[in-house]
Formats: sequence, C-alpha cells, structure tokens
Amino acid sequence: MAQAPGQAGATEPQEARPRLGPRPLPLHLSLAMLAWHSSRSALPLFRTGSLPWKGELGEAARALRRDLDGSATDAFERAVAREIDRRHRRLLDGLHAYRHHSYRRSVSAAPAVWQAGASRLLDYAPRETGAGASGASSAGGRQPVLVVPSLINRAYILDLDEQTSLLRWLARQGFRPFLLDWGRPGAEERGFALSQYIAGRLERALDHVLAETGRKPHLIGYCMGGLLALALAARRGADLDAMALLATPWDFHAEQAAHARLIGDNLAMLEPLLQRTGELPVDVIQALFASLDPLQVVRKFIAFSGLDPEAPGTRRFVAVEDWLNDGVPLAAPVARECLGGWYGRNATARGEWLIDGRPILPEGIALPCLCILPDRDRIVPPGSAAALAERLPAATTCRPAVGHIGMIVSAVAERRVWRPLGDWLAAAARRPCGPTLGPPGPPPGR
Repeated sequence: MAQAPGQAGATEPQEARPRLGPRPLPLHLSLAMLAWHSSRSALPLFRTGSLPWKGELGEAARALRRDLDGSATDAFERAVAREIDRRHRRLLDGLHAYRHHSYRRSVSAAPAVWQAGASRLLDYAPRETGAGASGASSAGGRQPVLVVPSLINRAYILDLDEQTSLLRWLARQGFRPFLLDWGRPGAEERGFALSQYIAGRLERALDHVLAETGRKPHLIGYCMGGLLALALAARRGADLDAMALLATPWDFHAEQAAHARLIGDNLAMLEPLLQRTGELPVDVIQALFASLDPLQVVRKFIAFSGLDPEAPGTRRFVAVEDWLNDGVPLAAPVARECLGGWYGRNATARGEWLIDGRPILPEGIALPCLCILPDRDRIVPPGSAAALAERLPAATTCRPAVGHIGMIVSAVAERRVWRPLGDWLAAAARRPCGPTLGPPGPPPGR
C-alpha cells in the first residue's frame, strides 16, 4: 500500500559513521598480499627461465632476465622485497587517507511524492525559493522523465552532490526528473522476484507520474536499471514517450562468456546463504564484481595515497567510494534470476527472460531509444550493450570515451554523456505526439 510522500527542503546528510570500505576489505588485502608475495616466491623459477609467461609477457621476462645476468641474486631479491614493502605502505596510506577524509555527502533532499514499501519516487522539479516561497514545485509544463537505477547500488549515484548530479542537471535543462529509489529490501521485498519489482513497483511509479503530470514520460535506465526500464517499455510502451538506456547489458556472453558462466555457477554455492537470509549480502556482491579485475581496487588506492586531499578529483574519488561501499543487498529471488538466468544461462539474449510470464523481447519495442555504450566500461562490456541496441527497432547509439561509473560522475560526464542525452531527450520531446493523458486506471491487481 502506498505511503504518504515526504517533505521538500530537507538536507540529506551522510551519517558520520566510520568508513568500512573498500568492501570487502579482507578480500582486497588478501589479494594484494597473494599477488605481491607470490612474485617473491617465484623468483627462483624466474631465474632459471622455467616460469611460464602469458603471451606478450614472455619477451619482456626474457629481456629482464638478460639484463639481470651477472647481477647478484640476493641484491635483486632485496629489491623485490623493497618494492613489495613500498606498495604495501602506499596501499595502507591510501586506505588511511580515504577512511579519514573530511568529505561527507550533504545535499538538499528531493521530496518523495510516492512510496510503497522500501521504494520511493523522488521529484527533482525545481522548488520555489526566496522570501515567501512555500517550497512548492515549479514544474509547470515540463516534460517528465522517469529514471530507473540498479537494484544493487544506492540510487544517489545519479545525485551525488549539488554539482555532480545528472538529475539536477536535467531539471536545469527544463525537464522534470522523477527518480525511483528502490531502497534497501525489507521483509516484503526479500520475497520479490524481478516481476514484483517491474510489474508491481515500477509500473505503479509510472502510473503516479502519468497521474501527476498528465504526460507520457521519457524513460531512462542505468546499468541493471536499464534492463528494468526495458521490461517496463515492453509492457507499457504506449504510456511512454521515448527511452534512453545507459550502459545496459543484454548479451551476457558477448564478451568474457567464461567469466559470466562462472558467476552463474556460484549460485549453487550461495544457495544456502540465500535460503537462510533471504538476500545476497553486499560484500558478496562486491566480491563478484571484484572478480572482473581482482587488483583494480588495490591499484586505485595506491594511486590515491599520493593525491592532494582537498583537490576536487580527490573529493570526487571519496564520494564515489562512499557510494560504492554503501550498497544494498539483493533479494534472494532476484539474485537467482540475475546470477543463474542472466549470467549463467544468458536468458536475456536467448529470449528466455520472463516478467510476469511474458518474454521481454527488444524487437517488439517501437519507442525511439538512445543507447549509450561507454567504450571504457569494464562492468558492462560494450559488446553486451551493443547487442541490445542492435535488436531495438528505433535505436540511436552513442559511444562516449568514459567508463561505467565515469559516465555519470566523472569530470567529463556532462560534456560526453549528459549533454548528448539531454539534446536527444529534448528532440524526442519535440516530436509530434498524441493528446496529453488523463489519469490512468487502477493497476491490475498490484
């Protein structure tokens, strides 16, 4: 049952609790120690030339061994030990600098205009300010935009701070953005499958936007949220005006198929945990993402140790890390669908992904669609997202030189992603369309 909406004008500070990241910290520290000390242990094999090397590393290893011929073995081993110690100290310095940084997120909160369970619909229409202002919305005739984030990360990556906020930027361009904040699964949501999230929560949020504005909204989905948005478009395309999909996967076996299947194979091992807790914990989700590049977190915190703590880039790093470590668990039925269905069986690309008993087929979605495919994306490989663009009948593609998270919050995000997105949405809004909508009928039993 929908709950009363929240109030506008409040500030949404991040709690001043100790930072726990990067999560799961024991895994990242163990991976660093394993990589560095295994290098030391392999030195005798390296000296004899019996250590196997992958591809292009072989010639570099042979050149290094030639350079070391005649040098004292113990001197080289001491140099390796010093390098391990240097990296270890820099990693710890980076972790200390992050954990004690002064930054804390504090932004003016957007009001919740609809809520059901843990999910809230936030309205980013500009509010009236100044003497005598009531804080009411000044939405006017703005084109509504319904924005759908992932279920496994907090929605505020799209509203990181007052300056780094795709939602507030869209509002400044004349749109009326609504953000569906899924929240943390509670007792009700732990029993949800994707059908309950899409055919239930997401469709009811769409109904509220239609009733509130009297207009068909544009639809934006980011990452996993893009798949949820796609399913909404397949089911309710007549109630939408256009769709933009940002780094949205589709063919999970297009690149790194073996790794995707391995993630799917983990489901059997995780099943007792899912049955006992009803959810997939945040640290397990983070560990699965870490498997894409096991030492990526270690490298970035070593680099962070040398940065000016007050530089804008440093503060952005801390803000993004806080968001990454502030994740939410995944309801057990959803975890089974994602790990086993999407990653393991590639159900999406095979036409076997069902929502409320109906297959989600991009070929049947006639909406104009913009697919943004970041070419530096390591979380959603470009080939996976491109496979979706190829199957949508009315898709335009954009391939910015950014990464998966950088497309939303990097210093170049506005120029390379936000502006092309805003221009495309504005053009879509100018297309001839039918009459404005009346209030929608009641949702069918949800």
